[in-house]
Amino acid sequence: MKTRKILKRLLQLHHKGEPSTLIRIKRLLKDLNSPENKISNLIQVVGTNSKHSLIASAREIFETAGYTCNVNISPSLRSFNERYYFSGKYISDEKLSDLLIEVEQVNNNKSISFHEIITVAWILHASRKKADISIVEAGALFRLDSSNVFQKNICSVVMPIGIDHLEFLKEGTIDEIVYEKCSHLLNGSKIFVSEQKNDVLEKIKKNIANNSSKKFILGEDYKYKKNNNGFIYEDKLGKINLPLPNLLGDFQLGTVSTAIAVARNLNQFKITDSHIKEAITKIRSEGRLQNITQGKLRKYVSESNQIIVDGAHNPLGFSVIKKYLETLDKERKIFLVLAMMSSKQHKACIQILKEKVHSITTLDIPNQTNFIKKEELSKIAQSCGVPSKTGDSIEDALKNIASENENAIILCIGSLYFAGEILNLN
Repeated sequence: MKTRKILKRLLQLHHKGEPSTLIRIKRLLKDLNSPENKISNLIQVVGTNSKHSLIASAREIFETAGYTCNVNISPSLRSFNERYYFSGKYISDEKLSDLLIEVEQVNNNKSISFHEIITVAWILHASRKKADISIVEAGALFRLDSSNVFQKNICSVVMPIGIDHLEFLKEGTIDEIVYEKCSHLLNGSKIFVSEQKNDVLEKIKKNIANNSSKKFILGEDYKYKKNNNGFIYEDKLGKINLPLPNLLGDFQLGTVSTAIAVARNLNQFKITDSHIKEAITKIRSEGRLQNITQGKLRKYVSESNQIIVDGAHNPLGFSVIKKYLETLDKERKIFLVLAMMSSKQHKACIQILKEKVHSITTLDIPNQTNFIKKEELSKIAQSCGVPSKTGDSIEDALKNIASENENAIILCIGSLYFAGEILNLN
């Protein structure tokens, strides 16, 4: 309860009309004696999609090999504490409260944003609670993101890039997005680039051409290939025959392969093939094509109904989901339960899946304010030619779909916040 009150107060913070800048957060870090400079073996992760899955995969590999990890993600899924992971544990409410209050007091009512102050809190605690590796996920973009305050790292990882967060952009083009995410990656370490669309990959290469870091490009410097027994990972160090990870969607193999490339090619650590094989089977990525096989929500559907939860919220993410849906049993109808934030590309996302789904039930996102109203979202779906109606709640939507089709695949999608609410309900 104390943490909630503090976060509610901090959410009121803003930078009083000032332009986007790193000046505020750098000033606060300096007032705290520059804790960012005390963090070693830093891995920075940028991109539009799959950052969380990459971090979960890399962390599992490193921890299986006996290394400790500090991790900062954004946004969180089920609990705010998920953003603060230190050496195998999420931070406690008590410790998080004390940490946020400490940073707030040092800031002393000076201009700062919510995202800046919570990032500083993680950096401060990470500087005190040392780990072998620190992994930081960039926010909406990177160039002016509060995660871009470090002077050195051991690598940057570029995950799939696509159109998103248009509210932060001037032009809203893929060129601008690639520039924001890749033009200011740190020099002199290593850069790993995961699966990208061909045109996007060329833009990334152009943006990092003058970066002195050694580059590792998926498809060029490391590869993977699925087979009957799992998949084969290959780089200059050799091949590894691996079991399939416990993750839905073949696209996850690209994410996992990038995590393997990072772990194998960082000379600071000794990662064996055995470590990787063991870790692969333990990787979990909540809210990413997560199959709900047990829990409270199962009572609203039949035994043969399948519930899948995914936080996809942009056209690139929906395109990945479309590819996954194409692998499913064509005899089973797919019903969409959709809820989205107001700033997203609603029509573009629905257009991608309209040929794959039988109908769409739209919902508001509980415990959020900046969501698109379910009535408006339903109208957009109908304008795309998809039968659509509004629902009263997640439970109501599941119950109604199950009563209509007891063999249906129910895909709940549209927002990480929505995915988190569903998982908390379950």
